[in-house]
Amino acid sequence: MSNNRYEHISDQELLQKFYSDRDNQWLGIALQRYTLLLLGVCMKYLKNEEEAKDAVQQIFLKAITELGKYKVDYLKSWLYTVARNHCLMKLRDKNIFIPVEDDTLIASPETDRTELANKEITLTLLETSLEELNPEQKTCVTLFYLQKKSYQEIVNHTGYSLLQVKSHIQNGKRNLKILVEKKMHTNG
Repeated sequence: MSNNRYEHISDQELLQKFYSDRDNQWLGIALQRYTLLLLGVCMKYLKNEEEAKDAVQQIFLKAITELGKYKVDYLKSWLYTVARNHCLMKLRDKNIFIPVEDDTLIASPETDRTELANKEITLTLLETSLEELNPEQKTCVTLFYLQKKSYQEIVNHTGYSLLQVKSHIQNGKRNLKILVEKKMHTNG
């Protein structure tokens, strides 16, 4: 199902629709908007693409469960917080001995606010940069990261060869990084 026909509907409206009729389709549309952004957050913390992809799936499952229990007003910042906490928990599980000083630094509200603001900026830059990729790269990156399509599914969907699909994804990912970094230096 293409979500383009829902682009004009805000996150808040989608959440309101979900809260009124409890149809998970509305949540799906809202969550799909942030797949690539969440992947970026998870990659930053976990430094492993497969783990990051798994984390995004787990975050979506948690989001569907939690959003069914209570009301959230700002989906983007709420999802970011859930993703960040999820990744920190995964890192703690791997490295059980976290020095107390580091742990208190992580919990510092000032650090959190600044970090959250910086993450928001990065995520927004990622969103706008995606729009600047050439159509082939944008399509392949979107299908691969946002819609979780396999290489073969993308080949079938686009008509590109397997080599072209891999190339568009690799170049698209690299160009996204360059665009985001360039914008960060311009804004910073």
